[in-house]
Amino acid sequence: MARRCGWWTVCVASTCWPRFAIRCSTTRMGRSCVAELIAKTALAGKKLVVAGTTLAEVDHGAVTSIAPFPGQTGAVSAALGFDFPAVNSFAEHGAAMIVWSGREQAFLIGAECPDLSGLAAVTDQSGGWVSLSLQGPLAVDALARYVPMDLRLSAFPVGQAARTPLYHMSMVLVRLAEDSFRLMLFRSMAQTAWHEIEVALKTLAARAA
Repeated sequence: MARRCGWWTVCVASTCWPRFAIRCSTTRMGRSCVAELIAKTALAGKKLVVAGTTLAEVDHGAVTSIAPFPGQTGAVSAALGFDFPAVNSFAEHGAAMIVWSGREQAFLIGAECPDLSGLAAVTDQSGGWVSLSLQGPLAVDALARYVPMDLRLSAFPVGQAARTPLYHMSMVLVRLAEDSFRLMLFRSMAQTAWHEIEVALKTLAARAA
């Protein structure tokens, strides 16, 4: 016979259905059952291709904000295994990337952060951001509709990063190649950002048709 666990979850064996009908797994602890939270990306790996330009969610893995204490930037670089990024830049080391994200601050992406006790202020940001990849012939023009900065290669070359708005949304923008970008936005803005870029891509493609 099913029994009520807590005030909204009905447990049958080791499976429960919350009141919003979203299935979840549970772990029994004594006479109670505890929901096991399953980590998911903001857009569930969504992907869109328009006129040879691809917009896709990227599973960025771990994201750690690192702000070195005064005079400790060199020690932080040594602990990380590669240089702390200069203003408006980023560096890659294997599968890991470290991106400038503000004054004396950077995001370590795709790698676990080493112990930086006494060297830097460190916070786990993994669940707070969504990462999008935008690459193809329409990438620059699509971004130019929402990003208030000069995206020409002469002004924003490959290898640079910037904190800039995407329409009304705060963003970290990274240029990986001439027509390839990584966009990092707050997770709560994922659907809005996707919608705006999708509209821009489809509008540009329609005008060119």
